[in-house]
Amino acid sequence: MTLRLILIRHAKSSWGNPFADDHARVLNTRGQDSAVAIGKWMAEQGYVPDVVLCSDAARTQETMDLILPALPIQPKQQLSGRIYHASPDTILDLIKQQTAETLAVIGHNPGIGMLANGLVKAAPEHRRFSDYPTCATTMIDFDAASWTQVRPRGGHCEAFVVPRDLIGTSAQDIE
Repeated sequence: MTLRLILIRHAKSSWGNPFADDHARVLNTRGQDSAVAIGKWMAEQGYVPDVVLCSDAARTQETMDLILPALPIQPKQQLSGRIYHASPDTILDLIKQQTAETLAVIGHNPGIGMLANGLVKAAPEHRRFSDYPTCATTMIDFDAASWTQVRPRGGHCEAFVVPRDLIGTSAQDIE
């Protein structure tokens, strides 16, 4: 049996109000466009989760809300405050409690990027995988009967993409 894990970092958020609560920050226009592009790409590639675990922060929920409309089947959604700025171990513990064959997690760096790096046997040949920019998305396949069998370095990286691969960039977007 193959289990598929989709790890998504939230899209680019706004820093328009430097005094705003971090948990309440929303996406900027670039982030919104990126999330829509990732959703379209996932649908085109057939990467459709059965369940989405999502941090309860505003920017992760908005990312999820912009990705899901592109998918042909709507997954079950689970919000969790435990994913907000979670360590890789915390996210993996939440994953191991799941039963869906294809699971997506939408979270934050550094945890989500560190988890992606820690789960794959070999990193993809993409210059942005190690720093896992906003809305970076990885598909990791595991030969396992349940999520409890998932171990570090046990997954095959099926795909990795960042929004700039799909929609390009402009001079003002260069970080």
